[in-house]
Formats: sequence, structure tokens, C-alpha cells
Amino acid sequence: MDRGRAGKWNENMIDPPELRDDCFALPPGVDWVPVPEVFELLKLALGVRVKTETVLLSSANGRFLAEPVFSNRSSPPFANSAIDGYGFAGHQSRFEGPVYLRLVEGRAAAGHPYNQVVPEGSAVRILTGAVLPDGVDTVVLQEDVNTDGQQIAFRGPLKIGKNTRLAGEDIQNGQLLFDKGHMVCPPDLAVLASVGVSHVTVFAPLRVGVLSTGDELLEPGSASQKGDIFDANRQMLLSQMASLGFYSVDFGIAADDASTLRKLLNNASEKCDVLLTTGGASAGDEDHMSSLLRREGALNMWRIAVKPGRPMAMGLWKGLPVFGLPGNPVAALVCTLVFAQPALRILAGGHWKRAEGFLVPAAFSKSKKPGRFEYLRARLLDGRAEVFASEGSGRITGLSWADGLVELDDRGREIHPDDLVRYIPYSAF
Repeated sequence: MDRGRAGKWNENMIDPPELRDDCFALPPGVDWVPVPEVFELLKLALGVRVKTETVLLSSANGRFLAEPVFSNRSSPPFANSAIDGYGFAGHQSRFEGPVYLRLVEGRAAAGHPYNQVVPEGSAVRILTGAVLPDGVDTVVLQEDVNTDGQQIAFRGPLKIGKNTRLAGEDIQNGQLLFDKGHMVCPPDLAVLASVGVSHVTVFAPLRVGVLSTGDELLEPGSASQKGDIFDANRQMLLSQMASLGFYSVDFGIAADDASTLRKLLNNASEKCDVLLTTGGASAGDEDHMSSLLRREGALNMWRIAVKPGRPMAMGLWKGLPVFGLPGNPVAALVCTLVFAQPALRILAGGHWKRAEGFLVPAAFSKSKKPGRFEYLRARLLDGRAEVFASEGSGRITGLSWADGLVELDDRGREIHPDDLVRYIPYSAF
């Protein structure tokens, strides 16, 4: 070893380690948690944290069902016409050739049934949505008919049941519509309303606390000094939680002080169902969050084999689930999207659901080392995924430049333009 390149060496000085220039290198005695194992641990460790309530359909959008919903009526509730035309007994037009039917007086319209029997050899004027009268099982399109007001004429053959909707062909009475844990969305409201459901039992909105930690952090707009930075994480995460339909609780900025953090954790355990913190999740001298969880709570896992965001803690404080996210905004958002959001769905009463994305051609080149998942800020251009110019997580602008992430699994890989990569749009999260 060359002892004299930088400074004078003497026998009392310690030897430096060999330079590996690899921030992913395993520290002695530390095991990295693979991403798939993180997912399994989260699914097994978490359960519902919220109470239930019964709400009107108008308040159910975005909520998780706390019990299954069954139909108490068929849809359609009665056989009806799918078009405007003329209804009759279909067996009369089974064969090729002209069909002549006497036109009865009156008509069938939606909300105004024809309450008499349509006899053999006759037809009735019928409009879309009208109940099929007795004696009618088939409808011919009005544009295919000639009439003089006394009779109609058209050409067969016409399949029996043509242009009609059967009772219950969409939903049967007693059918399971949505299971427990399903998130209600606008089309679901139409389904529920169509069978007369007016109220559903749902889980209360999840209360998600958000806390930033660090002596260097300031509120945007505050007077700053050298070494200060403005807190970018809270505004991002509070808004992200609100967009998911959760109730956000802002715990502000906490100094790097164990006593202060302990009080905040105690307060959060009384006001929240789950807490997201940024900063202090690694193993440095001022990383008090992970230290507190380890000593006084329960620290489940940290140092995930992922880039960005490896120092992420997941623990419990007085029964409160705590996600200790990295302090870097890029890593904080990636860890929230990839790990925290599927877990929050479970806490809120929903099912575990990861954003899967889809394969698109790459518009970039990359040599990826094996051993960890990587998430690249990306956006689609002409159907190809281009990635942000710098992979450094200090470039916050890459988050808003991108409209999603490219997910690379833990295999080593040489990526060339037009190779297929998995792209996950932000909207999928």
C-alpha cells in the first residue's frame, strides 16, 4: 500500500478501507431486504385500522366497502325493447319472405306499459326501454318496416328475441355486486343505483399523518441562512394522500431531537391511523426516527434493495404503523408510490394492489447492475419511454418532468433503445 500519497503516514494511523465506489455495497453484518420480500412482509404485517360507517351513495365514491353488497333486484327488472320498432311473437318471422301483421291500437313506451295481450298475427308499436307486452318476444326495427297505420310489413327471417333485453340479463336478484375491500368508483355507483341500492357500509377515511424531520428544514417562504433548505416533502405527500381519498394530518417539521420526535410520535398515535415521516430513516448520528423505533417501538425492516430510497423504515409506535421514508424528495415519492400506497390501501380497508404498468420500447440506454430494483423517472414520447437526464435523486425537477416511472427488476441488464421496459404512469399509482 502506498502510504504517502496524501499526507504523512505514521505507524499509529489506521488503514483506510479499499475504495469500492459503490453506495450499494453491503455494510458488514447488514442484510438487504429484496423488494418482493418487502411486499410480502407488508401484506402479512398490516390490517385494517379504521372504523366503519354507512353512507349515501353520493358519499361513497373513493371509499372501501366494509361489507359485500348484493343486488336486491334484477337488472333489467323486466324484459324490454332495445330499440324503437314493432313488437310481436317472433315465431311468425322465422322463415324468409314477407311478413304481414295487423297493428293493434296503442303503444308501449318506457314508463307506460301496454297492458293488453298482443294476439297472434298482430304487432304493437314499441319504444326503447318499454316493457315487452304479453304476446311479444321480438322487436323489428322501425326502419325495416312499412306501415299504413293499420298493418305492418317487413321481410324475415328475424331471430326470436331479436332487439330485446331479457329480465336479469345484466344483474340477477341476490347477485354479489362488490366484495368487501372494493374501492367504489363512479361506474360502480351506476351499478348500485340501477338495482335500487341507496346506502353502503364503508370504512372511514384513513387518517394519514405526515411529518418532516431535519434541523436544516424550513417552511417555504421563511428567511433562510446558509445550510438551510425548504421542506419539499410535506406538500408533496399531503397532496398525494388527499388525492387517494385519505384524510391528511400535517405534523409540520421536527428538529433532529429524540425527545421532540418522541412527543410527536405519541401525539400522532392518538390522532392518526398511520404516519409517514421523511428523514432520519437511515443509521447516521442524527437519524433519530429509526433509532427511536428500534429502541422503543418496533422496527420491522429497513435498507431495502431499491434505488432510489434504500433507507426506509417500517415500524410500529404504540400500535401506530410508521413509514420512515428517506428525506430526499425523489426517494420519498418513489418509496411512497411503490411501498407505502399499497400498504395504505390495506390499512384503509382495501385490498393489496400494486401498480403494474405496461411494456413499452425504451428511448434510452443503460447498463444496470444486478441486485436491486431501480425506478427511473420517465415519460412517454411517441410511445417510447425516455428517462430523466440524471439518475441522481437530488434533481427534484425530474419528478415533475416525468409522468411516471420505469421499473427495472433486480436482474442485471444491458438496455438499448427499443428494448422493452416496464413503464408505470403516475396515474396507475
